[in-house]
Amino acid sequence: MEASHSQQQFNATSYDITVMVVITLQAFAGMWINAFIVAVSYLTWVKKKSFNSSEKILLFLGCSRFWFLCVTWAYTITSTLFHWQFYIRRVPRIFAPLLCISNSSNLWFSTCLYVFYCIKIANFRYIFFIYLKVKIDRIVPWLLLGSVVLSLVMCSPVFDITNQVSCCNLNFTSLEYSRKLNEKINKQYSSIFYICGFGFSIAFMIVIFSALLLLFSLWRHKCKMQTSSAKDLSMDAHIKAMKSLLSFFIIYGINFICLILTMIYPSREKNPMTFLLLVLQYAFPSVHSLILIFSSPKLEKIVLRILPCVKRKLCMC
Repeated sequence: MEASHSQQQFNATSYDITVMVVITLQAFAGMWINAFIVAVSYLTWVKKKSFNSSEKILLFLGCSRFWFLCVTWAYTITSTLFHWQFYIRRVPRIFAPLLCISNSSNLWFSTCLYVFYCIKIANFRYIFFIYLKVKIDRIVPWLLLGSVVLSLVMCSPVFDITNQVSCCNLNFTSLEYSRKLNEKINKQYSSIFYICGFGFSIAFMIVIFSALLLLFSLWRHKCKMQTSSAKDLSMDAHIKAMKSLLSFFIIYGINFICLILTMIYPSREKNPMTFLLLVLQYAFPSVHSLILIFSSPKLEKIVLRILPCVKRKLCMC
C-alpha cells in the first residue's frame, strides 16, 4: 500500500521530464541574463551615486523577471514531481499570489520601459508631449510605483480565493478527491482570470499605442534624413532602433497571446500545445532581456568584454 502511494506521489512520465528539463534550462538562462542586468545597474548606481531613468526601469525589470523565473521554476518542478499531492498540501496558497504578482509586475515594468522609450525618443510638437518629454525623469518613479500598485490590486483577489480553498476540508488523500479539488480551484480562479486578463489587455494596448507612435516618429525622421542626404551612420542607428522596437513588440505580443490562451484554457492535459504555451511564456523574460542587452551599447560592451574571459576559463577546465 505504501509502495503504491509513493509511486503515485513521485510518478513522472517522459513528458514531465521534458517539461522540467526545458523549463529549468530556460529559467536558469533567464536568471543569469537578468542577474547581469541588475548587477550592472547596481554597480553603476554605486559608482555614480545617481540613477538615470532607463537604469531605474532596467533595475526594477531585471529584479521582477529574476523573481518571476525563480517562482515559475519552483512551481513547475513542484507541480510536476508532486502532482498527486499538489492541491492537498495547500501548495497553491503559497504559489498563486507569488506567480500572479511576479507575472503582473514583469508585464507592467516592460510596459513602463516601452512608454519611457516612446516619450524619450519620439519627436512630436504637441504641447502635452513636449511637457512629458521634459518631465520624464520625474514621471518614471511614479510609473514604477503605479506598476507595483496595479500588480497588487490585480492580484489581491488571489489571496482571498486561495484562503477560501485552503479552509476546505483537506483530510482526504485520494486521487479522485485531488481531481475534484482541482476542478473547484479552477472555478474559483475564473474571476481572477477575468481581472488579470483585463489588466494584461490594458498593458498590451498601452504598448501598442506607444509602439505605433514611436515607429511613426522614427519612420518620419528616417524619411527626412533620406531627403536631406544625411549621414548613413545616423540612418543605421534609426533602422537598428526600429528593428529593436519591432522585435520587442512581436515578443510582447506572443507573450500576451500565450497568457490569454493559458487563462481561457487552463487545461492540465499533457499535450504539445500546452508544452508550447509554457515554453513561449517562460521564454519572454529571457529573450527580451537579451535583446535589451544587445540594444544598449553600454551593456553590449560589458558582455563582449566578459565573454572572452569566460571562454578562456572554460577551455582551461
